Amino acid sequence: MHEDRLKKIKCLEELLSYEFRDIDLLDTALTHRSYVNENQEPGCKDNERLEFLGDAVLQLCISDILVKQFPDYTEGQLSKLRASMVNEQPLAKVALDFHIGDFMLLGKGEEASGGKAKNSILADTFEAIIAAIYLDRGYEKVFSFINNIFRPRIAKWGKEPIYRDYKSLLQELCQSRFKTIPKYELIAEFGPDHDKTFQIGVSAGSMISETGLGKNKKEAEQEAAREALEKMEEAKS
Repeated sequence: MHEDRLKKIKCLEELLSYEFRDIDLLDTALTHRSYVNENQEPGCKDNERLEFLGDAVLQLCISDILVKQFPDYTEGQLSKLRASMVNEQPLAKVALDFHIGDFMLLGKGEEASGGKAKNSILADTFEAIIAAIYLDRGYEKVFSFINNIFRPRIAKWGKEPIYRDYKSLLQELCQSRFKTIPKYELIAEFGPDHDKTFQIGVSAGSMISETGLGKNKKEAEQEAAREALEKMEEAKS
C-alpha cells in the first residue's frame, strides 16, 4: 500500500473509532470492482466478498441487539424493524455520516458518474467494512462497533423507520387480499454500463400492474412496489 493511501485511510480509522490490526482489510473493503478492473495491481482485490460476509454479520448483530432491546416484540415485529435498518438507504446514510465516500477507490467511469454518492455503493462499502472488522478481531469487536453506531438510532428508527420495505408490504397485502404474491420483471435498461437506470414491472394476476425506475434493480423493484401500493390504496378510497 502506498504511503499516501495509508495516511488517508488512517484518517478513516479515527472517524470509525476503530484501529485495525491488518489495515489491508480496510483498504480492500474500500475498493470497488470498477477500480480493480481499471488497475491490475498485484494483490489488488475488490470488496465484493467482504460485502457478502458483512451483510450476514450485520444481520446477526442487529438481530442480537433487537432481541435484547425489545423482549416483548414478536418475530414479525423484529423482522420488520431489522428490515428498516439493514437496507440500502439507512446504511448509505450511516456511510455518509462517516464520510466513507471520500476514502473509496472507484474506477474513473464510476467516479465520474457520481459513484461516491450512490446509495448502493455506499451501503455495500459499509457492509464490507463491517466484514473487515469481523475478520480483523472477531464477533465481540464487530458487535461493539455496530452496537455503538446503531443503538442510538434504533429508538428513533423503531418508531419512525427511515426506510420502508415496500416489497414486503406489497407481498403481505397481496397474499391477504388476492391469495397470490407479486411477480417482478425487468422491462428495460437505459444508459451506459457505469450509469444504468432500470425499469421493473410488478404484477399480481389481473389486479396489479405497475412499473418503477431505479439506479439498480432492487431500487426499481421497491419503486414499482410503492407505486402498486399507492394504486391499491386509491382503489380502496
